Amino acid sequence: MSKLELFLQLEEEIKPYKKVMSDASDIIIAKEVSDYPIFVMHQQQVEIGIPIAELGKHKGSWSVHASSLEEFVSKQIIHQDKIEEFKKTYKKAEEHLCIFVLSELGTQFIYVAR
Repeated sequence: MSKLELFLQLEEEIKPYKKVMSDASDIIIAKEVSDYPIFVMHQQQVEIGIPIAELGKHKGSWSVHASSLEEFVSKQIIHQDKIEEFKKTYKKAEEHLCIFVLSELGTQFIYVAR
């Protein structure tokens, strides 16, 4: 399978999680937890964020944790000197979901329209 095919498949697999991620994003912003919600999609154990969809308990083959730029910085996933660069590339949370995907493609940030 090519990278493009894997990406298109991943995009399809994200669809069942969009509502729960959108709702969590709204709560994170409304409660002033962060202006930069990040969702971690994974198929293994991770030690970041708060589970909002668990593998086997939700339609789909992923677990999703809600996190934030601040937690990514505190866990040194995003380094201090990259914060401003990240903020410049971050798409509006009202329109897009920022997803940190851990998959066979490696780790990557993707943005998906709500």
